[in-house]
Amino acid sequence: MQNFKPEGQTILTPSNQAALSSPNSLHEACIVGDTLEARALLCDKEHNLRVDLGCMYGIIPHNEGALGIDNGSVRDIALISRVNKPVMFKIIGFQKDDNEREYAILSRRAVQKDCMDNYISKLRPGDVITAKVTHMENFGVFLDIGAGINGLLPIDSISVSRIPHPSVRFSVGQTIRVVVKSIDEQGRLTFSHKELLGTWEQNADEFAPGETVPGIVRSVESYGIFVELTPNLAGLAEYSSGITAGSHAGVYIKSMLPERMKIKLIIVDAFEAEYPAPPIKYFTELDHIDRWVYSPAECSKVIESSFS
Repeated sequence: MQNFKPEGQTILTPSNQAALSSPNSLHEACIVGDTLEARALLCDKEHNLRVDLGCMYGIIPHNEGALGIDNGSVRDIALISRVNKPVMFKIIGFQKDDNEREYAILSRRAVQKDCMDNYISKLRPGDVITAKVTHMENFGVFLDIGAGINGLLPIDSISVSRIPHPSVRFSVGQTIRVVVKSIDEQGRLTFSHKELLGTWEQNADEFAPGETVPGIVRSVESYGIFVELTPNLAGLAEYSSGITAGSHAGVYIKSMLPERMKIKLIIVDAFEAEYPAPPIKYFTELDHIDRWVYSPAECSKVIESSFS
């Protein structure tokens, strides 16, 4: 199965730079049907994209701007938002403008169709792929899964530990790994992420009772305070006034109970701080998952994800 990279990952490669180096190399790329990448400079009032090819400019006509733009399933904002960003395309011809300057006619839609036919349409639930974070909303993360085609990672599928916003975990432009969760009748993909961040036991093995460790307060309830130790592991401390969600904390691990899937904590100190998010730690290198069981074997409560 051919893998297509998200937009922005091939623009500086030697092969791409060589193809953009001269009119002759652009004509050759047109003949052989190479996929190239360059920066979109402008979106005109007809929503055609003007692209900087270095030795000349290129135009992506509106109907060649994205797969689905012609039938309305993709909105024009998908084109407007590409200004000053890399776009992937194939060269489908050349013309001359009013000043007799040669320019290239480009198709982003052709690359996306190629990506859909030869990559995305072959994906199945449970497949693990890489994707690029392009946009974040309260409800989740939009991902470029190849050639500018988007998928959605809902916020409740990012990690076991609940978070207020995806920006707690990710940044725009970041490359992450995700699991295909579902594919609808229109071929739109929804993803999950938490299954790659380790089970309760895998995360708990990094801690021991008696240790004092860093954490982040994720929720303050009347019955206690939930403190995240890792994205897939949280413990509960007794309620204390003046502590708010989002605070950093030093916590003492009082006990760990795998049979109840619980960690009892004592908050030593809680404070406001701006620390960079640690790198994401993935616990598997598999390219497909059929079933993932989060809960320990000795726990009567079973938490799992099934993709088969």
